[in-house]
Amino acid sequence: MKVTLSIAALAAVVSAAPAPSFSNLKAIRQAAPEISDGDILNYALTLEHLEDKFYRDGLANYTAEAFAQAGFDATFYSNLKEISSDETIHVSFLTAALEEAGVTPVQECTYNFGVSDPKTFVMLSSILEGVGVSAYLGAAAEIMSAEYLTAAGSILTVESRHSAYIRASLGQSPFPSPFDVPLSLNQVFTLAAPFIVSCPPENPPLPVKAFPMLMSAPTNGNITTGKEITLLTPDSVVKPADGSSQIYGAFITVTGPVFAPATAVDGGFTLTVPEAPEGTAPIAGQTYVVLTACNTTVTDDTVAAGPAVFEVTPPMQH
Repeated sequence: MKVTLSIAALAAVVSAAPAPSFSNLKAIRQAAPEISDGDILNYALTLEHLEDKFYRDGLANYTAEAFAQAGFDATFYSNLKEISSDETIHVSFLTAALEEAGVTPVQECTYNFGVSDPKTFVMLSSILEGVGVSAYLGAAAEIMSAEYLTAAGSILTVESRHSAYIRASLGQSPFPSPFDVPLSLNQVFTLAAPFIVSCPPENPPLPVKAFPMLMSAPTNGNITTGKEITLLTPDSVVKPADGSSQIYGAFITVTGPVFAPATAVDGGFTLTVPEAPEGTAPIAGQTYVVLTACNTTVTDDTVAAGPAVFEVTPPMQH
């Protein structure tokens, strides 16, 4: 069943692009509810449980021979086992940190990853690793303890190396942009929630919510800046409250969102992937876009659906 979402039109359209100010980090800090370091560590642990189970299942379901037949050699399989081990250690580390702080750690949930072979497993691995980088980067602005911030940073850098390695193994640029993309807690949870079937009832609640789903249409093919793409809203209908105001796709970057007018079509919206303004973070590599009626900022209060996640091929690889 689809849900119809009416989003209020926001006034005051900005006529000139603002100067780079790392406004997305500011928006994440300003929009986040009052949360504790324990909440953030449990949020991180929720994501690490998901990754840990994903890799354990993949290694249990697909042999080295199966990966080799899919084009991934013995070295890749060995490194995949190392990545899996890293995720298991991250789970143990965060669990111990929460217990030491007197906070009940969340337990592993039940998941459905929907992979059918080694190739789709590696493709989803790349997406999950990229989301993990964006999750830690976005949460860093909310961590109060310097000790926890350093610990989270040490995990972030490892997740980034995982991401670069997997991307290179898929023939993608391992470093498609000079900047990674920070995401808010709710934006990350929106991307993780479809894989979560159920969680233990004794798990402490997290201060997060999932926005309506937004996804790149399979017909989009190779995506580059300047290309028109379709974004699908499979479980909702997004429309402005007054029935006529403009809806935008907001491409999230560390220097602030880049907006593109969106046109309603059956099942979603079409828009053209914009070029980022000169002097700001480019739109390249693993990219995130949300739907909004606001073209000045992106906060959890202005997001109508998404983010959708997809790959934008860097200009040098067009």
